[in-house]
Amino acid sequence: MLYFFLLYVKKKYILDRYEKEKKVIAYYVNNNERIMGQSNKALHEKYEFRNIRRDEIEQAVKIEAICFPPNEACTYEHMAPRIENAPDLFLVAVDRKTGKMAAFLNGLATNREHLTDDFFTDANLHDPEGVNIMLLGLDVLPEYQHQGLARKLMEQYKEREQVKGRKKLILTCLPDKVEMYKKFGFKDHGIGDSVWGGEAWHEMDIVLE
Repeated sequence: MLYFFLLYVKKKYILDRYEKEKKVIAYYVNNNERIMGQSNKALHEKYEFRNIRRDEIEQAVKIEAICFPPNEACTYEHMAPRIENAPDLFLVAVDRKTGKMAAFLNGLATNREHLTDDFFTDANLHDPEGVNIMLLGLDVLPEYQHQGLARKLMEQYKEREQVKGRKKLILTCLPDKVEMYKKFGFKDHGIGDSVWGGEAWHEMDIVLE
């Protein structure tokens, strides 16, 4: 009898502990969702998210020059045709208070599977019917960093392109940015084909499901 009583007590202890742990997990999940919801609301109150306008080419080029070193930054000659050919593949965040562009994410559509350097220089590679997007830059001005803006741009971009029927987003980044993009849901495939700016770049992608 003592054996069964001890067995019962042990089982009850395990079940009680399990229920407590479930409540703790549920609390943190709900709390994180609440915080994320508040953060998203705050970002939408502060920024307007939309396609780029053709009269914002100069602004985008200046931001690119601030966010990337000279050997990596795309110039006016690269950026202008990209904006002309695929303005709908830019997503910009505009500060509602100042009207200033704070950040942007951009790319080109294609059926190719790997990002090569010609995408940075040749906007004619854009195929509006392409199932994949080659992401060519995530730019956030220094004064707007550490607010969750890069993550928000990526989330909205993923959702928008998924609705359009795109299959995959592909990007390249330097080693120090790999972990950041992993947190955004991207998978690292190691060093890719790109040698843009004389650097070795990791190729990463995310499947849109």
